Amino acid sequence: MLAREDYLRRWSALHGGVAPRGMVGGWLSVVYRMARPLASTGVPPDAVTLTGLVVCLLVLPAAAAGGRWLLLGVVAVVAGAALDGLDGAVALLTGRVSRWGFLLDSVCDRVADAAFVAALWFTGTPGWLCAAGGALAWLHEYVRARAAAGGVGDIAVVTVGERPTRVIVTAMFLLGAALYPAAADRWATAGATAWVLTGAVGLAQLLVAVRSRMRA
Repeated sequence: MLAREDYLRRWSALHGGVAPRGMVGGWLSVVYRMARPLASTGVPPDAVTLTGLVVCLLVLPAAAAGGRWLLLGVVAVVAGAALDGLDGAVALLTGRVSRWGFLLDSVCDRVADAAFVAALWFTGTPGWLCAAGGALAWLHEYVRARAAAGGVGDIAVVTVGERPTRVIVTAMFLLGAALYPAAADRWATAGATAWVLTGAVGLAQLLVAVRSRMRA
């Protein structure tokens, strides 16, 4: 099984040379420790990916129920995101990184993103605001994917609109809605607004980075 340093080095190579330092490095070290038991038991990375999606989708019935059930939604968002980080680590540790696994992970991430904005809608956010936040998130990932397909390669830039930001924002504002049910709709609306703002800024950052690489 890979040592931690080898795992970080391979993770960096698969993510456009992004250096695993600071908060990113700390999070990857935690994921590495969590993934080792799963890797040692031979759990397939794809099974971890699909389990993470199922857990993320539990946010929908929790948001539809409202009230204190939103606490379960917060747990679903956080636990599902943790599993999403584990699948790649398990693949790296077991030498089972594949193009199919990459595709499956990307599809599951987009479905989970849709579930997150839908949960905010169920909690009282105007539909157009949720649609705007979801569209910006989709555009962010689409631009990155099309740039890579167009020969630009991996874009070694981490924007404010990356998926971890969407996870944190969703969990944070759903928690506020759960703790203050009388103002649940305002908390959810603030969360969707954060999706739009971070999505717009992140997309701009990504477009600048892609344009710079194309000119190089």
